[in-house]
Amino acid sequence: MAVVSTATAAANPTHQHVTVNRPNPVSVGTIVWLASELMFFAALFAMYFTVRQTMPAEEWALQADKLNITFSTINTIVLVLSSFTCQWAVFKAEQFKPSRSGKLYQFWTWGMHEWLTMTYLMGAFFIGGQIFEYTELVHQGLTISSSAYGSVFYMTTGFHGLHVTGGLIAFLFVLGRSFAAKRFGHHEATTTIVTSYYWHFVDVVWIALFAVIYLLQ
Repeated sequence: MAVVSTATAAANPTHQHVTVNRPNPVSVGTIVWLASELMFFAALFAMYFTVRQTMPAEEWALQADKLNITFSTINTIVLVLSSFTCQWAVFKAEQFKPSRSGKLYQFWTWGMHEWLTMTYLMGAFFIGGQIFEYTELVHQGLTISSSAYGSVFYMTTGFHGLHVTGGLIAFLFVLGRSFAAKRFGHHEATTTIVTSYYWHFVDVVWIALFAVIYLLQ
């Protein structure tokens, strides 16, 4: 009987179910949407270089000299560093660690909430710095309607500022959803991850804008 059973088992092998790891639809949707945003900023860059090519070099240089490069560099460094704090929030979300396990000053024990809050504060600092910069430039006579340079400057940096503000709102949504959840799980972690995609995107775009507008001028 044992021989018959063995032969039967060999003749009818157990079917192995292969699990297909499909990409997360939320992540895919976010990446596709960011691709469309990339085209939007590409159009802004095209507008900037077109105006720069057609505007007299002397007038362009006169307007560009009004920019405070030192202040903008500090503001840029803060925004770039916020990408690192945002990524640490992602690491903690992937570990399903929403909150700190030690004192507040022990940053090495922070969870997703603390790292994401730090990212939010750094992003808010950037927006506050941008508003301060706009105020100073307006006092110097550089407005969106004062010249073609003013138009492209405020449109490129302004639209980016709106995207950063959108990211700050998204952070509030992520934090609120995490605090409201009875248990921090995959849904909350996924929300943190896809929001980080957006934040890294606006940071990279700003690096390009900063290099073109403030460094190359």
